[in-house]
Amino acid sequence: MTRGTWLRRLSCGAGPRARLVCFPHAGGTASFFRSWAPSVPSDVELHAVRYPGREDKLLEEPATTMRELVEPIARDCLPLLDRPLVLFGHSMGASIAHEVAVVLETRYGVPPASLVVSSQPGPGHVPPEGSRAQQGDAELIERIGLLGGTEAAALQDPELRELVLPAIRADYRLIEQYWASPPTLTGVSAPVVVYHGNADPGVGRDAVEAWSTVARSTFDTRSFEGGHFYLVHHTQEVLDDLFARLDLTPRTVEPAPTEDTP
Repeated sequence: MTRGTWLRRLSCGAGPRARLVCFPHAGGTASFFRSWAPSVPSDVELHAVRYPGREDKLLEEPATTMRELVEPIARDCLPLLDRPLVLFGHSMGASIAHEVAVVLETRYGVPPASLVVSSQPGPGHVPPEGSRAQQGDAELIERIGLLGGTEAAALQDPELRELVLPAIRADYRLIEQYWASPPTLTGVSAPVVVYHGNADPGVGRDAVEAWSTVARSTFDTRSFEGGHFYLVHHTQEVLDDLFARLDLTPRTVEPAPTEDTP
């Protein structure tokens, strides 16, 4: 299946000293992180991942497996690795960001500078609730409304609902399949930081600590006031904390091999 580029650049300073790539939640879009641009330091380049089946990739079929997302996203991240690269994933995006970090390190030999995961149980910690992908439209829409995602308002409009709901359901199906048959846990050498809302019922202490199983370097957590989408109200706090933890020393990176390289 042919797909367009997977990253959208949301801000760009001249000669950036670091880059931040953000991975949206289930049903989420690259535009979710557009509001971050004014809060990102002027010398940090901000990118967001464009999942198929929404916005300007609406005509592309949504991904059905984690690999369909991870492999091409990792390849599109390769040209960004001449600067410290931070991967930030929210909810479903946290699992995708982790798998991209694994591919960058194990296949291309260049780990990201940091892996920051948000509002998502760690690998091996499967949420006890039932399948959302199998829920009826009304039940799924109600669930999304309770989470407080930005898609909740769009789902109240019948015309927009027809455009938005298929991608949300496909994403839930993908992540539930991933949880049901998790790959062998692979650690990452990059520092791992977990952010979560202190009122998020789906991401408790055990779910947060489960991320420590993939951290071969440092591991830390921080909670913010709010629920699953705490970051909507705490953007500046999140970014201040994220960049305060990061070593932005430029590094020399050898050109990564392409798929055609023997």
